[in-house]
Amino acid sequence: MPQKYEKLKTLLKELLQLDQPDLDFGLYRIMHAKAAEVTQFLDKDLLPQVKEAFDVYKTADKAEPEKELAKVIAGVEAAGMDPQESPKVREERAKVASDAVDLAALENEVYDHLYSFFRRYYSEGDFLAKRVYKPGVYAIPYEGEEVKLHWANADQYYIKTSEYLWDYAFRLRPEDEQDPMRVHFRLVDAAEGEHGNVKAAEGKDRVFLLASHGFAALADGDQGQELIIDFEYRPATLADWPAGAAGKTKPPTQKDMAGLAEQRILAIEDAALARWIAELAKPHAKADGERDDYCRIRAHLNRYVGRNTFDCFIHKDLGGFLRRELDFYIKNEVMHLDDVENESVPCVEQYLSKIRAVRRIAGKIIAFLAQLEDFQKKLWLKKKFVTQTSYCVRLDAIPEALYPEIAANDPQRDEWVRLCAIDELKPTAGSLLEPGRPGYSVPLTTAFLKAYPTLMMGTHHFEGDFVARLLGSIDGVDEQVDGVLVHSENFQALSLVQTRYREQIKCIYIDPPYNTGGDGFAYKDAYQHSSWYSMAWDRIARVRPLLTPDGALFVSIDENEQPGLRQILNTIFGAEQFVADMVWAAGRKNDSRLISISHEYVVSYANNRQLLTERK
Repeated sequence: MPQKYEKLKTLLKELLQLDQPDLDFGLYRIMHAKAAEVTQFLDKDLLPQVKEAFDVYKTADKAEPEKELAKVIAGVEAAGMDPQESPKVREERAKVASDAVDLAALENEVYDHLYSFFRRYYSEGDFLAKRVYKPGVYAIPYEGEEVKLHWANADQYYIKTSEYLWDYAFRLRPEDEQDPMRVHFRLVDAAEGEHGNVKAAEGKDRVFLLASHGFAALADGDQGQELIIDFEYRPATLADWPAGAAGKTKPPTQKDMAGLAEQRILAIEDAALARWIAELAKPHAKADGERDDYCRIRAHLNRYVGRNTFDCFIHKDLGGFLRRELDFYIKNEVMHLDDVENESVPCVEQYLSKIRAVRRIAGKIIAFLAQLEDFQKKLWLKKKFVTQTSYCVRLDAIPEALYPEIAANDPQRDEWVRLCAIDELKPTAGSLLEPGRPGYSVPLTTAFLKAYPTLMMGTHHFEGDFVARLLGSIDGVDEQVDGVLVHSENFQALSLVQTRYREQIKCIYIDPPYNTGGDGFAYKDAYQHSSWYSMAWDRIARVRPLLTPDGALFVSIDENEQPGLRQILNTIFGAEQFVADMVWAAGRKNDSRLISISHEYVVSYANNRQLLTERK
């Protein structure tokens, strides 16, 4: 096989996720199911299709005329003549130069162009717009707008790492269908930290570390026995260093924790796990078969940590993006008008055949890639299941027939003690408790519940039957709900409420990450502002449909992204809907009393500024 063809195949296996045969979760499972189809295309269809594009030139293949030329030269030399002086030799050389086609060279050019094109846009699992061919040559989708806002990730969804915390699995023997030896990393405890709008406290960044005790065990899975390894996700402490690690003054970093996890796993002496540990201790093999200088468990620990440390993207229309980029690539990298103008007709035909081959083969590859990305896009946009719904209800809205069950519920009583200090309501001498009013007791009494009708009861403390009877006793529950709290990734939450709360919210306030470089915002490929734009754009675009016609949006930000935020809001709402930038100094002292270089902003836009003004 041609070397350039094999090079292209290696890249395509990476793009099509076939270079990770051991991974066994999410998209990788789907790719394992499609592996036979994709491998058929790469191994059996790709090469013949490229050759087919040049079949018409087989009669003019350069190899045959060159063989004939060699024979003529040999005959002339055998006759004792100088080949350079032979008219026959000159005639054959002219045929080779003008009529023959170097098919091998043309095929290699096609493979080269395909490799260059797909390599250019692919980076660590994402397709990014890196369309800089030479200084001054850059193109963006533009349809004549007065002002066009564009950024590197403009046509991609921003995906937070927290979406991937829960599932990571791989097979130690992927080729063995009977006993693949599946290993599953499971997160059993995650401390509250940076996610959505919740920022990690200073010095409290969370790391992945093995569960304290009993972190490894065998379990029955859908592919036979699998090894479960439990992890926690929390801020590290000095106590997380192993005994004997003296002189440590700071908690271990994530890199330290990966090394410590490797040591603990490989040190397991349980006989039932011996063959698993032996496999995990073997050197990690790369996709090309080359052995790394670290073991298999360390490779997967690094990958597990990495995929939950860096944010990623899903393309909104990968097929359209790559086809558009392919047209641009062909026009700028493959098609040269000077060649067309100055070459003979046969050479121009060969030239056009090369373009057709690049276009046709690239189109098939793009179709494969688009299927994968579109599937991920559907999963991302699909409305997520609501895993739990609970209500907070004032006691005076609950039928008294249910009070005995509420009074007997210890978790509800404990919550009231913690949040409302009801245990201090005791009718003792000198207390503020009204005479004759019942005080706290264990268990509570129905009289106590009647005496404090503003206490909020949480349905999450009760069984489903009780909750059903409670909700059934309240007419028009949905209309009486005066507040909704959604615990979710913000993009998914906004997508979920689009229909129910469309044009019903008068005022929306959001507090996105300020993108200071130290707020936990993970940048892909160092695209600091581009990543932030993608994150902000899709979420703000889902905010506007929720506003009433005279509603308004308020956004907190500082000087790092205030200019970019204004551009995004101008595009989504329209510049004419801008209301005001409310600005104040951020509280830092500067040398001058008259100048401040650090500010906080609340940027305000109206859904319809005219209606907002008329209402005032």
